[in-house]
Amino acid sequence: MFRRPCPRVDSNPSPRQLRIPAYNIRLTNRSIPRLHQANPLSTYILGISAYYHDSAACLLRDGLIVAAAQEERFTRKKQDSGFPAEAIAYCLKTAGLTAQELDYVGFYDKPLIKFERLLETYVSFAPKGVRSFWAAMPQWLKTKVWVRDEIQRELDYDGPILFCEHHESHAASAFYPSPFEDAAILTIDGVGEWATTTYGMGEGNQLKLLAEIGFPHSLGLLYSAFTYYTGFRVNSAEYKVMGLAPYGEPTYVDLILDKLIDLKPDGSFRLNQDYFNYAAGLTMTNKRFDRLFGSPPRQGETHLTQKEMDLARSVQEVTEMAMLRMAEHVYAQTKKKYLCMAGGVALNCVANGRILRESSFEDLWIQPASGDSGGALGIALYIWHQYLQKPRSPQGDSMQASLLGPCWEPHQIEHFLDREDLTATRVSDDQLADHTARLIEDGQVVGWFQGRMEFGPRALGARSILGDPRRQDMQSKLNVKIKFRESFRPFAPSVLREKVQDYFELDHDSPYMLLVSHINQEHRTPVTETETAPQGLDKLKVAHSSIPAVTHVDHSARVQTVSRDDHKQYYDLIKAFENRTGCAVIINTSFNVRGEPIVCSPQDAYRCFMRTDMDYLVLGNYILNKEDQDRPQEAYEQWRKELPLD
Repeated sequence: MFRRPCPRVDSNPSPRQLRIPAYNIRLTNRSIPRLHQANPLSTYILGISAYYHDSAACLLRDGLIVAAAQEERFTRKKQDSGFPAEAIAYCLKTAGLTAQELDYVGFYDKPLIKFERLLETYVSFAPKGVRSFWAAMPQWLKTKVWVRDEIQRELDYDGPILFCEHHESHAASAFYPSPFEDAAILTIDGVGEWATTTYGMGEGNQLKLLAEIGFPHSLGLLYSAFTYYTGFRVNSAEYKVMGLAPYGEPTYVDLILDKLIDLKPDGSFRLNQDYFNYAAGLTMTNKRFDRLFGSPPRQGETHLTQKEMDLARSVQEVTEMAMLRMAEHVYAQTKKKYLCMAGGVALNCVANGRILRESSFEDLWIQPASGDSGGALGIALYIWHQYLQKPRSPQGDSMQASLLGPCWEPHQIEHFLDREDLTATRVSDDQLADHTARLIEDGQVVGWFQGRMEFGPRALGARSILGDPRRQDMQSKLNVKIKFRESFRPFAPSVLREKVQDYFELDHDSPYMLLVSHINQEHRTPVTETETAPQGLDKLKVAHSSIPAVTHVDHSARVQTVSRDDHKQYYDLIKAFENRTGCAVIINTSFNVRGEPIVCSPQDAYRCFMRTDMDYLVLGNYILNKEDQDRPQEAYEQWRKELPLD
């Protein structure tokens, strides 16, 4: 079922000299300091992903990452798919660079091959899908086919523009930043040009894809079909299905395997297109899918039933089964000890945890920006190592803890506070960790804004909301009163790296929150003989461990390990909390609310702080108490009507 990749059709074979109009730097970006000065002897490569979802930009200098960010963080439009003009402006500004000084620009896929797939798919399904076809054509003919021309219009640049295939970008983003000299590579997502799943290997600076599974057979689209059917937003809320799964039973596993997916022992598969509508329609599933599961799709924001929980559990187990089989097949074919992963499905941290524990691979590394945003990094690294044939010398994880976004210096934060006439208390560097730890110990919810913003979908201690994991009511408080999201959603624990085994069945670095592990037995809270095990969402009413706010109902947790070398300021905070409480774990969730991107600037942070029931905001060394702010919270309540639900 895995097949060798098709010959690589280069839709843009000859780099051309281009002129690209000037970019604009938004007001929010003008205060971003330059971290570097342009070196005329260096090679600068700009990577771009755009037009589908999670547009982003990444800048390399001599193969090292200078900056990377998603467009959504600047435009405040979640999963912004437009041309990443503001992310590019940030990258160039950070490097002290102009577009004319770039040596190469890379785009993360080949639009003409993707367009070919679109046309062939519609022809294959015709006359079905004519509405979808005519809905898609205007954007394709206006923008997506003419990527080179769009880049010309957006920037001012004379130099080569290079393209590689979508899954090559994923593979490059997975292997090149990894700590491994050689490794197997597995990429899984919805679809790129034709490929939906690929595997290969990386050795030194060379990357080679060996086999692939092609559209319409896609593990990512299978998961998205169930996301749609259970009433959540496709390409945005798949993680909700993963979070909902432990509340259900695997009731539908056999039905899925019998009717929807032909899963082979090597992890390859075919999807039965009789039940799906995504290839040529405007929905993920069809009436036959509805009849198979006994009802139409759940309407968003309506009551969740046991059925949705069981469906989530079932598709999650099928996904884990497929990914484990793939991993074993890749191990057998490549004979490599290590595995690197990317693609949207690689963000399924439950499956990742099982691959680490149960597969034959000795170690695993997952790209923290595994989705399309990471493609910007992938194409830039692909140009440096594969096109330019530059050597690679792995020196550990080169993602720099994924802290690659904008940073605001103390004087810039002070200027913002003065300009807005805000009340804040300044503390010294030595006082900051202990002062904040005391607030968390007292049950306060703290918005934490420090250093460079994270690249990727996870807040890792730079743009985070923090709380005390020992408080059973903290999960509900954070979900309902601050994040304004579904009550069943779990929160991640941040734990000191050297203490991870004290709390979790994990002895592995997990700096990017991409591995799920179970809580140690000694921390679990068993159901007593007099209690009846709760079912469904009633499981939320029971404390499952000594750190209940970060323990999911199946005694699991999406763990983030924090080391002092990678993240000193955040490490010191957790250490101060441990010194005060004896607990080396705190709650970490992203600094945003439902439907909103993670905050980027002090302005974004303050706005989010005032619109929620957060108690304190820590901007650098400045601490803001909600009670000290003059502006009434009511002034911000209109925002809930402005943000789209995710």
